[in-house]
Amino acid sequence: MKDKILGALYGMAIGDAMGMPPELWSRKRCMEHYGVITDFLDGCPENIISYQYKAGQFTDDTSQALTILDSLIETDFVPDSQSIATHILEWAEKENAFENNILGPTSKVALKLFQEGKSAKEFSDEAVSNGAAMRIAPIGTLFTTEQKEELCRYVAAVSCVTHTSDITIAGASMIAMAVASAMEFQDREKMIEDALSVTEYAMELGASTPSPSLSARTMLGVKLAEKYKDDETAFLENLYNLVGAGVNTSESVPAALAIAYYGFDVKKCALLCANLGGDTDTIGAMATAICGAAQGMKKIPEEYVSLIQKANQVDFEHYADAIEEKRGRISWEKDV
Repeated sequence: MKDKILGALYGMAIGDAMGMPPELWSRKRCMEHYGVITDFLDGCPENIISYQYKAGQFTDDTSQALTILDSLIETDFVPDSQSIATHILEWAEKENAFENNILGPTSKVALKLFQEGKSAKEFSDEAVSNGAAMRIAPIGTLFTTEQKEELCRYVAAVSCVTHTSDITIAGASMIAMAVASAMEFQDREKMIEDALSVTEYAMELGASTPSPSLSARTMLGVKLAEKYKDDETAFLENLYNLVGAGVNTSESVPAALAIAYYGFDVKKCALLCANLGGDTDTIGAMATAICGAAQGMKKIPEEYVSLIQKANQVDFEHYADAIEEKRGRISWEKDV
């Protein structure tokens, strides 16, 4: 399973880095500026977020995922909100994340409140943005598909520092379960089935919000993938217009699941996400992690893996070793 775990980690980083240059630009502006993105690129000087990155560098999505893993490894994979928050804040301060506009809207406020010793629950209960889902993919590698409720509760425990609403916990749980399913079965239909299977339970773990249905939007995305299976441009255009590609969980999670279903290959998926428009790096991180979990690291282009390692000075081996040792053996019963 280590190859699949590494596939998910590198897949996440690849999708994140490929989608970084046009992050949060409209589809129209992406197409006008880039035409079609076909490879890793430096961040755009005109983009208020990506200008600070070089080709192959991943953003806060992957950085926060690794930061959470650092905390979990220290606590023997028992989620500790104090530890997780401290690790994320240390990373944020090191990267000047507050000043450089790197943090998402919910995480920025919640972490500031934590830093001031105040509770963020009133704010995090109303959160609808994708900060929990964007960094959750590695958690999926810890669980089997038979551990659905345990996975959801664990996702909620890991996410509660910044996100405690129904839509954010459910969206993150869907991504984590999609990763677990892809690792286990390497089947796109099963991946969607398993992702949808946790939505109802996970929604009950968070505070209620007036959000659209994740399941309905995901199924719409899958229908678009089937309808335009031979026309990538039409698929992306319709997905962007009908499902959405913004920072809200109700847009980006269904979009990521639909693109993972459509591509089910790391290179293809990363490029599709980069060319979608909207929250390209986050959708790329989520979708391509799923594809990497299905393919495994050995089937990812070697030049992609090498660039991620070189551009970020990172090696995911020790994370994969720690996850492999715990995989399937985490029983999370704590109420959230």
